[in-house]
Amino acid sequence: MITDRAGQYLVDLAKEAIGHFIETGEKLEIPEDYPIELDEKLGVFVTLNKNNTLRGCIGYAEPIEPAIKATIDVAIAAAFNDPRFSAVTKDEFQILDFEVTVLTPPELIEVAAPEQYFDEIVIGEDGLIIQKGYSRGLLLPQVATEHAFTVEEFLENTCMKAGISADSWMDESCDVYKFQGQIFK
Repeated sequence: MITDRAGQYLVDLAKEAIGHFIETGEKLEIPEDYPIELDEKLGVFVTLNKNNTLRGCIGYAEPIEPAIKATIDVAIAAAFNDPRFSAVTKDEFQILDFEVTVLTPPELIEVAAPEQYFDEIVIGEDGLIIQKGYSRGLLLPQVATEHAFTVEEFLENTCMKAGISADSWMDESCDVYKFQGQIFK
């Protein structure tokens, strides 16, 4: 994973990227003097909260871009392209709380029976991705903690996020992945 210094840099970068986009309508260029470890390709999510309520959250679950670039991209997407919310306004920007979660690569959980997921998933440590056909849903590790989910509720809610029935995690045609996240605020 990354150092605390690099994580805090990403939080500041996410805020700067959104502020720059509000002011200019353009994507922020990658700064020249960033921590070199952020060249590593990592999954990254940016979460925006307003008065302790979700205001936007977008990210890359897979390590497809260097963390430095991914953070700029998903920060702008969280502020302006999350389909659940309208675009962040200039006034609103001043009162947002910023969170960046850096992810480990997703790992398929292989089980012989669905009940074995209960032993494989740790609430507060693991995030989940559930995929069935073309449907895919992801919940970050902190979601289970914030909502006091049991492992079963976490599985069900990840299925619902994918737009499939809550009990789909019990279906053999459904793949369940876990990952961990480093959270920076």
